[in-house]
Amino acid sequence: MLDAWLVVAGSLGVLVAASSRAFDRLPVSEPIVALAVGVLLGPVGVDLLQVPTQPVEALAPAARLTLAVALMAIALRYPLSEVRARLPELGWLLAIVMPLMVITVAVGAEALFGLGLATAMLLGACLAPTDPVLASSVVSGEPAARDLPAPLRQALSLESAANDGLALPLVLVLVAVVAHAAVPAAIWQAAWSVVGAVLIGTVLGVATGRLLSWAERHGDVEPSRSLIFSLVLSLGALGLAAAAGTADLLAVFVTGLAFNASTPAREREAEEPIDEAVNRFLILPLFVLVGTALPWSDWMELGWRGVAFVLVALVLRRLPYTVLLRRPLRTDLAGAVWLGWFGPIGVAAVLYLAGLPEHGVHDVRLWPIGSLVVVASTLVHGVTDVLGRRWYARAVAARRRG
Repeated sequence: MLDAWLVVAGSLGVLVAASSRAFDRLPVSEPIVALAVGVLLGPVGVDLLQVPTQPVEALAPAARLTLAVALMAIALRYPLSEVRARLPELGWLLAIVMPLMVITVAVGAEALFGLGLATAMLLGACLAPTDPVLASSVVSGEPAARDLPAPLRQALSLESAANDGLALPLVLVLVAVVAHAAVPAAIWQAAWSVVGAVLIGTVLGVATGRLLSWAERHGDVEPSRSLIFSLVLSLGALGLAAAAGTADLLAVFVTGLAFNASTPAREREAEEPIDEAVNRFLILPLFVLVGTALPWSDWMELGWRGVAFVLVALVLRRLPYTVLLRRPLRTDLAGAVWLGWFGPIGVAAVLYLAGLPEHGVHDVRLWPIGSLVVVASTLVHGVTDVLGRRWYARAVAARRRG
């Protein structure tokens, strides 16, 4: 089984490497290709790839590792001054828009599927985070830098990095409610998950940043190894935070920010290849695995309700709120529409949904409903990436002419 997976992952990597500029111009993203390969080679296709006995549970560790590296890349991508400049927009997106997204998805899930209030809220919390891996593919690269203003790209990147970890406390509390566990203990655990993640991330990021700066001053670090250092740091922060029972993904992001703040300003282009590599290579095996684990028969049973819920999740979950809050978000109508539309649902949702059985939530409806939204978001946002970017550029140009 491993040999087949290695062949598929390697072949996809070669395809992406040889066609990277074509993907920037065409309305087809790398995750779409990986999903299609997973479906084609999986159980519903030619059945070439053998999948684990419990494929959904196998997705969680793969998604966690992918997200950790993506979050570290985002934290290192922007100078600290640019991160501080985006704090007002980030505050509105996390404190106002994110809870509204949870409620909107929950209302749609309850109305269409009758899940029950707690289970519907849990589904809403799992689908609320903006995916940093898919979002990075929207805001990175030369075409994005040419057509989209830096504040808009930075706001989406930083929000997608922060809300992955911040969704965990709500997920933990709602899991306790749904699984009839001790809610007060879950609330304390949720509070510690955030506080502990910030503490661990800050201490680890500052300590490693100063250590690396000291090593660089003494000539003990080769430039080629400093890039690998950030990858190793993301995995170390992930493991340490998980062992301490905190929000490990939030800890990774905070570690990157603290590391960034405690090291001298460097050429940011050095981190750009990491971000690009994450989006173009690291996500490929994960989306192939997702393609093999899709519940086709369960989707058919959802019928029109599944289609209606996808529309709720993609159109109503986020877009109306960014348009209404465009002034606090410090953008015009075109920017608010772009920011509201490109809130993709992907790896983060897979992580939370796949981890629910491990925490005692065994509602068999959640994975089919949630995975349908993930696949729809991957397809729709992947297809509209280039179109949306060009639409925004034309809208700005028309406004300037007028």
